[in-house]
Formats: sequence, C-alpha cells, structure tokens
Amino acid sequence: MSLDRIDARRIAIIKPSALGDIVHSLPVLTALRTRFPTASITWVVNSAYESLLTGHPDLTDTLPFDRGAMKGVRAIGAAWSFASELRRRRFDLVIDMQGLLRSGLMAWGSGAPRRVGFRNAREGSRYTYTHKLASPAFGAAHAVERMWAVAEAFGVGHLPKVFRVPLQPSEVDAARNALAALPRPWVAVAVGAKWLTKRWPATHFAELLGRSQSRFGGSCVFIGTGDDTALSQQVIANLRGPALDLTGKTSLPRLAATLSLVDVMVGNDTGPLHLAAALGRPGVAPYTCTRVALHGPYLQASSCVETTVACGGSYLKKCGNMICMPELTPDRLWPKLAETLDAWQRTHSSRSA
Repeated sequence: MSLDRIDARRIAIIKPSALGDIVHSLPVLTALRTRFPTASITWVVNSAYESLLTGHPDLTDTLPFDRGAMKGVRAIGAAWSFASELRRRRFDLVIDMQGLLRSGLMAWGSGAPRRVGFRNAREGSRYTYTHKLASPAFGAAHAVERMWAVAEAFGVGHLPKVFRVPLQPSEVDAARNALAALPRPWVAVAVGAKWLTKRWPATHFAELLGRSQSRFGGSCVFIGTGDDTALSQQVIANLRGPALDLTGKTSLPRLAATLSLVDVMVGNDTGPLHLAAALGRPGVAPYTCTRVALHGPYLQASSCVETTVACGGSYLKKCGNMICMPELTPDRLWPKLAETLDAWQRTHSSRSA
C-alpha cells in the first residue's frame, strides 16, 4: 500500500540534530499532523535540542537520547536502555529524516513494520527502511525542500510549509524584560559557528554593525553558545553603540523567545539564523563555505551574500586557504543590512505615528 493511503496510530520522527536541521524539518511535522490528526507523534531528538520542541502543538511528545552517553564505558548500557524504550513504544510508523547510520539503526531497532527514509540516505541507513523515498540530491534543492519529500510521499505535499516554533510565555516575558531598556532596532548577532569555514571574521562583524549603529542607532544583542563568548566580546569591544551579550547565557526556549522579539538577525550560517527565519525575523548573512540556495534562511535568499571565490560553497569544515574571508567584505553585506533596516524603520515609524 502506498504511503499516502496508509493509516498509523503511533508515529516516530527521527531527526536528532542539529538546530538548523531540526528547524528545516518543522513544516513536515505540521503536515504529518494534518495527515494523521489523531495519531501519537513522537520526535526522537538529541537531548541537547529537546527543549526547543517542548510544547509544540503538533507533537505528542519527544524521546530524547544523550549522544554523549553513547560513548565510552557507558555506551553499551545507554544504547541498550534507549533501544528498549524505543521498542517499548511499539511505533507502527517510523520516519528517519536524518539519514545516517545511527538514525537508520534507530529506525530498524524500533521494530516498526513501516520504516521510511530517503533513497539517497548515507552510511548504509537506507538498508534499514521498508519504504525508500525519492528526494532531491544534495546540491539540487534547499534543505527544507529535501525534507518536504516526506510530506509529498504521505499525500500532503500540497499544503503550505508552516514553521511552528513553540514559544513559552514566561520565556518571552523574560526576554522582553532583558531587551526593554535597549534602544531599537534590536539586532541579534551570532558571530560563532562550529565550522571554522563559516566564521566570518569578528572584525568584519564589528565594521558592519558599527556602520549600522551609526546610521540607524539601535542595539546589538549577541547570542550563541559559550564557545562563542570570546568572539562576541571581541566585536562588542569595537562597538560604540549599546550591546547586550547573551552569548552562552540562553537556553533554547529563551533563545527562541529572544529571536521572536528582535528586529533583524545578522549571523553566520548556523542554527540561530534559521531559527530566526522560522520565527519570521529578517536575516542578513555572509555565506562562505555553504550555499544560500541549499542552506540559506528559508525564503530569505535575497538578503544573504555569498563569496565569489572559486572554492566558495565547498562545504569544507576546515580549510588552509580561507581566501573567502577577506573577499567577502562588510561593504558587500552593508547594502542588504541597510535595506532591511530601512524597511524596519519605515514600518516602525508608521506604527508610532
């Protein structure tokens, strides 16, 4: 029986990480809820990202796993405990949207009679599926479009892609209080990235943001993990306008709440940029080793700027060359940021009138 005709009562979505990848998959969850209105839908997620999904209106619950516990002396016990819980839930449909060996083994270990994944999934994970979906190859479509192949297979591909990010009222109140004393526009800034090849220089950020504050005023709100603190401080030290450093100080719910309130997002190709886009915040971003068409903030490609060097968009995590960084100057991003803030200023002025 084709997937667009089957019924299911207990569904598991496997998409453990990372933050941007989870955000890219959110429209599929909402489409599946429309397709299976009374089913129990569980999201299998890395425990580090579980709180982002808490309270999602289309989700029944989450099944977290601790990736760190899957290493070292605790690995066997942790893996056995997780596999036992996965099987105990007796899922009748499992959808692997990660497409790697670990997620494929989760799908297989669930014991679900229907295990769905992509035909071009990596690391042999496709051999654990009972149903293999055609999906655009990497390089042929945006990540959101590639994930959307799941919705199409289940007969709900005609629906609009809806990004629902659960916001906790207490976190929104706390975020609003933290920003209240700062002059607007509020510009969220993410200077870090796990990949060295994604990290636009701190000096570039300082020059771009300094120009922004000179023309539009406002405040810079720095976000990211604790590992990004030194980079944020380096930029802040070179700004003359007000700045709030929240780097390493926000939970995922607080991060989402903060991004829901800011006026524009400036950052590298990382999770916060995509989370801000999902929350409807305009973003401006430099793209060095990745491509906007594949991993830009969804439907905001026009506000991103790519390097023009020959090796741009190589998807290398490390590079001994890095000629993209001096080539992609603040001057090239400034028109995009100025245009975005001009639009904010016009809208804000009309509302204040």
